[in-house]
Amino acid sequence: MLAQTVQALGALLIGGVFVWAGVEHFVKFKAMTAYLAARQFPAPAFLLAAGSALEIAAGSLLALGIAVAVAAGALVVFTTAVNMLLLRFWACEGLERQTSRSAFLVNFAVIGGLLLAATV
Repeated sequence: MLAQTVQALGALLIGGVFVWAGVEHFVKFKAMTAYLAARQFPAPAFLLAAGSALEIAAGSLLALGIAVAVAAGALVVFTTAVNMLLLRFWACEGLERQTSRSAFLVNFAVIGGLLLAATV
């Protein structure tokens, strides 16, 4: 009983973070699109909308305990792609490198949590 409660809370927390981020990306859509365009992403508005919608949908499923393995798997793929494409700390210097590397490593911890969630 306790293990199930803890697992449900963990899924709610991880899923909730993705829902929050996806909603925030839509709220800040213009600025986020400009950021992706400056980083030379193709079709930045489409990529931002698709990624944000995926965060909201999969995060909601995970948080609610519905299709957890599928939702967690989708978020693993999404987070891995974002990590590799946006948090390229190895191409930065100074404080930007430290900040990007920290975010990169935190995302890998989140991926670990998602993998655990997928196996429950």
